Amino acid sequence: MSEPLIPVFDGHNDTLLGLTLAEREGKPISFFENNQGFHIDLPKAQAGGFAGGLFAMFVPPVNNTGRELELHERTTPVDQAYALEFTMHMVSAALRLQGASNGAVTICRSPAEIKAAMSAGSIALVLHIEGAEAIDPDFHALEVLHSVGLRSIGPVWSRPNIFAHGVPFTFPGTPDQGPGLSAEGRDLVRLCNKKSIMIDMSHLNENGFWDIQKLSSAPLVATHSNVHALSQTPRNLTDKQLDAIAESKGVVGLNYAVGFLREDGDMFNADTPIERMLNHLDHLLTKLGENGVALGSDFDGCTVPQTIGSSAGNPTLIEAMRTHGFGLELIEKIAYKNWISLFERTGM
Repeated sequence: MSEPLIPVFDGHNDTLLGLTLAEREGKPISFFENNQGFHIDLPKAQAGGFAGGLFAMFVPPVNNTGRELELHERTTPVDQAYALEFTMHMVSAALRLQGASNGAVTICRSPAEIKAAMSAGSIALVLHIEGAEAIDPDFHALEVLHSVGLRSIGPVWSRPNIFAHGVPFTFPGTPDQGPGLSAEGRDLVRLCNKKSIMIDMSHLNENGFWDIQKLSSAPLVATHSNVHALSQTPRNLTDKQLDAIAESKGVVGLNYAVGFLREDGDMFNADTPIERMLNHLDHLLTKLGENGVALGSDFDGCTVPQTIGSSAGNPTLIEAMRTHGFGLELIEKIAYKNWISLFERTGM
């Protein structure tokens, strides 16, 4: 008899974007069937112990109909009205996904709801915004989105908006690029603290990071970022940033994207050994301790190591951690407990 799967609560995926783009193109895809082009669907999730996560709502450029963005599209701001309309489409997709799932998917608004869904074998879906372009400077949209379940916001993706500046995907590079938070960005941080909305600093530049570190009363979080000392992309975190996250008792989710794992920054080389993931985990554990490291795959938004392949491959990473010398208690913390503990400590 095989051992039960260790559940994985994942800090970041782009599955809602993929489902929404397919629907807008008139080619809807069923989440409940095995889809070759997706990292997460119900069969893969069940095969790999994917128990839930932060489901990102990212707004692509207006004329982009695919999930791979051209370089100029990665830096071009998007309009708030368009961003809000697209975000509402993704919220609707999540609501309809829950409604059609016969209990297999549950939108969760609290740690208690997450744990209840996981105990029932239902995927715990927590709504997250990646890049706050949909949020107006008066925060009316934030109030509405919070009421339907939004519990986490990354102020920026890798392009500027009215709140902050993101880092580019250039390699090699440093996250120390561009100015800090705007006045609206500071207001966003204060309101998120007030509402216990988690602030995700993945994609944020270093000046913005330090502004939030000084301003926020919550633990510092990067849901899907890796170690700059091991892969010198601006998307990864410096040791100084990791020290600040540790001091705040925050969490970093390991990103499976090969470009943020590899020493050469190649974003599309799936022939990336799983040892690179373990190297980043070792460094994160040294800096953050056992309670500060989690998983943030970036499934459906990147190229992942072919030994992982999809959410069905999470047990491969779990087994690699076990072989590497991680004990069961540590593996469970990384796989799901540290995210839930963070949510409980911050009053989500």
